[in-house]
Amino acid sequence: MPGCQPGPGAVGALHQRGAGHVPLVGRGPVLAKIGILGPLRADISTANMYSVVISGTGLYQPPHVITNAELVEAFNRYVDLQNAEHAEAIAAGSREPLVYSSVEFIEKASGIKQRYVIEKAGVLDPTRMYPRFEERGDDQLSLMAEIAVDAARKALAAAGRKPEEVDAVFCAAANMQRAYPAMAVEIQAALGAGGYGFDMNVACSSATFALEQAYNAVRSGASKCVLVVNPEITSAHLEWKDRDCHFIFGDVCTAVVVERADTATGPEQWEILGTHSATQFSNNIRNNFGFMNKAEDSDPDARDKTFRQEGRKVFKEVVPIAAAHIENHLATLHVLPTDVSRFWLHQANLGMNQLVIKKLVGGEAGAQIAPLILDTYANTASAGSVIAFHEHRADLRTGDLGVICSFGAGYSVGSVIVKKR
Repeated sequence: MPGCQPGPGAVGALHQRGAGHVPLVGRGPVLAKIGILGPLRADISTANMYSVVISGTGLYQPPHVITNAELVEAFNRYVDLQNAEHAEAIAAGSREPLVYSSVEFIEKASGIKQRYVIEKAGVLDPTRMYPRFEERGDDQLSLMAEIAVDAARKALAAAGRKPEEVDAVFCAAANMQRAYPAMAVEIQAALGAGGYGFDMNVACSSATFALEQAYNAVRSGASKCVLVVNPEITSAHLEWKDRDCHFIFGDVCTAVVVERADTATGPEQWEILGTHSATQFSNNIRNNFGFMNKAEDSDPDARDKTFRQEGRKVFKEVVPIAAAHIENHLATLHVLPTDVSRFWLHQANLGMNQLVIKKLVGGEAGAQIAPLILDTYANTASAGSVIAFHEHRADLRTGDLGVICSFGAGYSVGSVIVKKR
């Protein structure tokens, strides 16, 4: 993808879907012509559609913090052990020595200073380097459901809703604890919610894609109140032994209540003006762990069975995709990026977010425009933009506009445009 300006070769293959589109204005027709968004449509009829609001959010924050200094100390001890074990091969030139990490390297590469994790000791054990979770019986609440229920109860309390008033639960995350039964159905049962539930995975865009599904369900009248949960136990699929990515992820869970505006009673409400989702296939972020590994006789501990990425390629390709996606989505509502009070962006890399915002508003923008939670939580996969929305919206006023946007593996990008009521 040459340069920084998106074109047909870069994003023309994006497959799009969204809601609430009206004809483009301003630069919109030009961008549509070169293939950024593909054909945009006006809805045939909105006569029977309901207004939709986000009425509550909740956050589960794990009990343990790993600072960069702690992580580096453990990683460098692992390096020493590995280099000592393979000293002969390294001396013979048949094996490259592992290289130390450093706090400076991590912060310069990402902007991350610490991360929250559910289990700390296993990650910092240089002879293990991954979390240690206790296996639970089928009659016990699973770990992923446990943290989702915690976040969900907080979101429901904020919305002034009881679990039994929920008629759909969407569990959206970068990885699920198991294939079936669906995590959403277990969470639904643990809460005592009604209706139905299902899981969905679009990697780091899972939360915004689920918000679109919730918006569509409520807007159409199929549901009155939808709960979206994003339990991200990223520590379990991170390769903590790889210097290039050992610092990236942290654990967390977010929850969002989406419901009809005419029946919402919560003290704080954000009207959803529109949603938009897009995907374009790429192998630059990939994890090959799956149920077919055993049948393929592949090594369950092979490097490709955990998170891996081509970081520089991802940065170069995703930034223009994300910026164009947001700008064009706003254009469908006759809104310029400079009219937006706040952008709650995916929290993967400080430099990436800064460049996306620079493309949108034409200059530098600080935390007031695009708040950062990456430094504290690290990359929490799909939950990052929701954490930013959860923690950095109280100061906004009635009528203020905001954009919740995620982008990541797939490639995938999703945006939700909201207005404070």
